[in-house]
Amino acid sequence: MNERGLKGLESRMRLLEAAAAEFARNGFHETKISTIVKKVGLTQPSFYIYFSSKEAIFEELISEFHSNLKKLIESKRLEDNLEHMDLSNRLAEIVENVFLFLKKDPNLTRIGFSLNPKADDLIADLTIILKNNLTTEQQFGYFRPEIDMEIVAKCISAVILHLSFIYVIPGIKDTKSLSLQLVDLFLQGMLNEND
Repeated sequence: MNERGLKGLESRMRLLEAAAAEFARNGFHETKISTIVKKVGLTQPSFYIYFSSKEAIFEELISEFHSNLKKLIESKRLEDNLEHMDLSNRLAEIVENVFLFLKKDPNLTRIGFSLNPKADDLIADLTIILKNNLTTEQQFGYFRPEIDMEIVAKCISAVILHLSFIYVIPGIKDTKSLSLQLVDLFLQGMLNEND
């Protein structure tokens, strides 16, 4: 790629970052293209070289977020024949990877789940992928066969999303200890084995 192409790519990326920050801060309707371009030192006509409208840049942010999160979850299916301790550690690692993804760009996370008019569809799509992963892992013998993995997937999705907004993104709890606690809760439950 030549220098002009690289500069154009850089300008496009800067516009996406500035737009994400503005949408997350002000919402879709209150965000102005003039504010976005001002933040990155470009002109309004230059915006239209890369994006046809405010809706187009917003949709691209949502689409990219959805696609990347979907790929992450699809790639995290457990392998067969893990020992119990390895199973707990791998599950905690998977949960932590999702927390880290959501924490990496809080603006995109807010847009994807709070401002996205199709957020329910995004959550449903991710829950289906998680359910498929869990069902395969259930077939490996990791989880009790009578448990409905759709319910488990919905619970896990809701908990991870909620904890991300109240603990992870604000930096109140670290992702590793939170992941370990969450996995322990789902695998071991809350009952005290000494009673």
